[in-house]
Amino acid sequence: MRRIYLAMMMICAGAVAAAQEVLAPNPAIERTIQNQFEAFLADDVDDAWTYASPNIQRLFQTPERFGRMVEEGYPMVWRPGQIDYLDLQTLGGLIVQRVQIIDGQGVAHVLGYQMIETEAGWQINGVRLLRASQVGA
Repeated sequence: MRRIYLAMMMICAGAVAAAQEVLAPNPAIERTIQNQFEAFLADDVDDAWTYASPNIQRLFQTPERFGRMVEEGYPMVWRPGQIDYLDLQTLGGLIVQRVQIIDGQGVAHVLGYQMIETEAGWQINGVRLLRASQVGA
Protein backbone atom coordinates (compact mmCIF):
# COMPACT_ATOMS: atom_id res chain seq x y z
CA MET A 1 0.00 0.00 0.00
CA ARG A 2 2.90 2.34 0.77
CA ARG A 3 4.27 1.91 -2.77
CA ILE A 4 0.88 2.72 -4.25
CA TYR A 5 0.65 5.82 -2.05
CA LEU A 6 4.11 6.94 -3.18
CA ALA A 7 3.24 6.26 -6.82
CA MET A 8 0.13 8.42 -6.45
CA MET A 9 2.22 11.26 -5.07
CA MET A 10 4.73 10.92 -7.90
CA ILE A 11 2.05 11.44 -10.51
CA CYS A 12 2.02 15.14 -9.62
CA ALA A 13 5.69 15.42 -8.62
CA GLY A 14 8.04 17.68 -10.48
CA ALA A 15 5.40 20.09 -11.75
CA VAL A 16 6.00 22.72 -9.10
CA ALA A 17 9.39 23.80 -10.44
CA ALA A 18 8.02 24.28 -13.95
CA ALA A 19 6.68 27.54 -15.37
CA GLN A 20 3.28 28.51 -14.03
CA GLU A 21 0.34 30.26 -15.56
CA VAL A 22 -2.78 31.14 -13.60
CA LEU A 23 -5.97 30.28 -15.48
CA ALA A 24 -9.52 31.50 -15.09
CA PRO A 25 -11.62 29.41 -12.70
CA ASN A 26 -13.19 26.38 -14.36
CA PRO A 27 -16.54 25.42 -12.81
CA ALA A 28 -16.46 21.98 -14.46
CA ILE A 29 -13.13 21.15 -12.77
CA GLU A 30 -14.37 22.42 -9.41
CA ARG A 31 -17.58 20.41 -9.80
CA THR A 32 -15.60 17.21 -10.51
CA ILE A 33 -13.52 17.64 -7.37
CA GLN A 34 -16.57 18.62 -5.30
CA ASN A 35 -18.51 15.59 -6.52
CA GLN A 36 -15.67 13.32 -5.42
CA PHE A 37 -15.60 14.98 -1.97
CA GLU A 38 -19.35 14.40 -1.66
CA ALA A 39 -18.96 10.75 -2.67
CA PHE A 40 -16.28 10.20 -0.01
CA LEU A 41 -18.47 11.88 2.62
CA ALA A 42 -21.28 9.50 1.66
CA ASP A 43 -18.88 6.51 1.84
CA ASP A 44 -19.65 5.88 -1.83
CA VAL A 45 -16.23 4.81 -3.14
CA ASP A 46 -17.81 3.46 -6.32
CA ASP A 47 -19.03 6.96 -7.20
CA ALA A 48 -15.75 8.59 -6.06
CA TRP A 49 -13.94 6.15 -8.36
CA THR A 50 -15.76 7.55 -11.40
CA TYR A 51 -14.00 10.91 -10.95
CA ALA A 52 -10.55 9.27 -11.02
CA SER A 53 -8.72 9.24 -14.35
CA PRO A 54 -8.06 6.02 -16.26
CA ASN A 55 -4.42 6.22 -15.07
CA ILE A 56 -5.50 6.26 -11.41
CA GLN A 57 -8.00 3.48 -12.03
CA ARG A 58 -5.26 1.33 -13.62
CA LEU A 59 -2.96 2.06 -10.69
CA PHE A 60 -5.45 1.06 -7.97
CA GLN A 61 -7.48 -1.50 -9.97
CA THR A 62 -10.57 -1.44 -7.73
CA PRO A 63 -12.71 1.24 -6.05
CA GLU A 64 -12.09 -0.44 -2.70
CA ARG A 65 -8.29 -0.17 -2.97
CA PHE A 66 -8.63 3.41 -4.14
CA GLY A 67 -10.96 4.27 -1.25
CA ARG A 68 -8.63 2.65 1.28
CA MET A 69 -5.67 4.65 -0.06
CA VAL A 70 -7.59 7.92 0.22
CA GLU A 71 -8.90 7.12 3.71
CA GLU A 72 -5.43 6.18 4.99
CA GLY A 73 -3.24 8.56 2.99
CA TYR A 74 -5.48 11.62 2.60
CA PRO A 75 -7.81 11.74 5.63
CA MET A 76 -8.51 15.43 4.95
CA VAL A 77 -9.92 14.41 1.55
CA TRP A 78 -11.85 11.46 2.97
CA ARG A 79 -13.55 13.66 5.57
CA PRO A 80 -13.09 17.29 4.55
CA GLY A 81 -14.46 20.13 6.60
CA GLN A 82 -14.41 23.49 4.83
CA ILE A 83 -13.34 23.38 1.18
CA ASP A 84 -12.07 26.41 -0.73
CA TYR A 85 -11.05 26.38 -4.38
CA LEU A 86 -7.93 28.46 -4.85
CA ASP A 87 -6.26 29.09 -8.20
CA LEU A 88 -6.19 26.95 -11.30
CA GLN A 89 -2.73 26.77 -12.85
CA THR A 90 -0.79 25.21 -15.64
CA LEU A 91 2.44 23.77 -14.27
CA GLY A 92 4.81 22.39 -16.87
CA GLY A 93 1.92 21.49 -19.16
CA LEU A 94 -0.22 20.04 -16.35
CA ILE A 95 -3.48 21.57 -15.20
CA VAL A 96 -3.54 21.82 -11.41
CA GLN A 97 -6.42 23.04 -9.27
CA ARG A 98 -5.27 24.11 -5.82
CA VAL A 99 -7.75 23.36 -3.05
CA GLN A 100 -7.61 24.33 0.61
CA ILE A 101 -9.28 21.94 3.03
CA ILE A 102 -9.85 22.68 6.71
CA ASP A 103 -10.04 19.27 8.37
CA GLY A 104 -12.15 18.25 11.37
CA GLN A 105 -9.43 19.43 13.78
CA GLY A 106 -9.29 22.88 12.18
CA VAL A 107 -5.98 22.28 10.38
CA ALA A 108 -5.59 23.78 6.90
CA HIS A 109 -4.18 21.66 4.08
CA VAL A 110 -3.52 22.83 0.53
CA LEU A 111 -3.61 20.17 -2.14
CA GLY A 112 -2.85 20.25 -5.84
CA TYR A 113 -5.34 18.31 -7.96
CA GLN A 114 -3.90 17.38 -11.35
CA MET A 115 -6.78 17.34 -13.81
CA ILE A 116 -7.16 15.86 -17.28
CA GLU A 117 -9.97 16.23 -19.76
CA THR A 118 -11.26 12.92 -21.08
CA GLU A 119 -14.25 11.80 -23.15
CA ALA A 120 -16.05 11.48 -19.80
CA GLY A 121 -15.23 15.10 -18.92
CA TRP A 122 -12.72 16.37 -16.36
CA GLN A 123 -11.14 13.70 -14.18
CA ILE A 124 -8.66 13.72 -11.32
CA ASN A 125 -5.26 12.38 -12.39
CA GLY A 126 -3.47 12.80 -9.07
CA VAL A 127 -3.53 14.70 -5.80
CA ARG A 128 -0.54 16.06 -3.96
CA LEU A 129 -0.29 17.67 -0.55
CA LEU A 130 1.62 20.91 -1.06
CA ARG A 131 4.35 22.01 1.34
CA ALA A 132 4.01 25.43 2.93
CA SER A 133 6.67 26.80 0.54
CA GLN A 134 4.50 25.73 -2.42
CA VAL A 135 1.28 27.29 -1.17
CA GLY A 136 2.14 30.82 -2.26
CA ALA A 137 3.76 29.64 -5.51
